[in-house]
Amino acid sequence: MKLFYASGASSLAPHILLEESEMVYQLERVNLDTKKFQDTDYNLINPKSYVPALEIEHGNILTECAVILEFIARTSPDKSFMGAYGSQDYWEQRMWLNYIATELHKNFISPFRNGNWLPNTVESKQLVYQRVLPRLKLINQKLANQSWLVNNQFSAPDAYLFVITNWLQRLEYGFDGLENLSLFDHRMRNRHAVQNVLRQEGKPHSLKDDKA
Repeated sequence: MKLFYASGASSLAPHILLEESEMVYQLERVNLDTKKFQDTDYNLINPKSYVPALEIEHGNILTECAVILEFIARTSPDKSFMGAYGSQDYWEQRMWLNYIATELHKNFISPFRNGNWLPNTVESKQLVYQRVLPRLKLINQKLANQSWLVNNQFSAPDAYLFVITNWLQRLEYGFDGLENLSLFDHRMRNRHAVQNVLRQEGKPHSLKDDKA
C-alpha cells in the first residue's frame, strides 16, 4: 500500500493506523499548494485535490479518511482496529468515524483562510472555534470515564480524533474545558506508532495569523 499524505493533514490518521498495523507500506508526500508529489500532478491520483489517498492492489485508489481507516482496519483484523462487522463496537466505530469526518474535520476547514487548509486569520480562527467547540465538548464528555472512544480500546476512530486534537494544538486553541481531550492527546503522543509517524512526517506548514 502507498499513502499519499501531507504533514499534519488528516492523512495523519491513516498514517498512524498503518504504523500501528505493522504492515509494509510506502509514503508519498504531497505538496498541497502546488498539488504535486515529486514532479507529478497529484490530481491524476486524486482529482479531489486533497489528502489522504491510499493506493492499494492493482493501482486502485481509495480516498476519504474514514473509508481509508476502515480499509486499513479490515486489512489487519488481528489488530482489532474495528469490531466484527455488525457488532455493537463496529457500529459505534462507524458512528464516530462519520461524526469526526462531518462534524469536526469539515468544520475545521475554513473558507476564510489564505493559502492553507486550516484557518490562518484571526476571524477564521474565531469562526472555526465557535463551530467546533460544542462538538469537542460532546467528545470530551464521552471520554470522561474512558481512555478511548469505543469499548475503552484503541481503534480506528481514535487515530482520526488525534488529527483533531493535533489541530487544536497547532491552532493554539488550547484545551480549556476539554481536559479529557487533553489527556487523550497525551496518551496518543505516548504511543510508539504516533511518535514514529510524527518523526516521519516532520513539521507541518505554519499557521501564522495574517492579521494581528
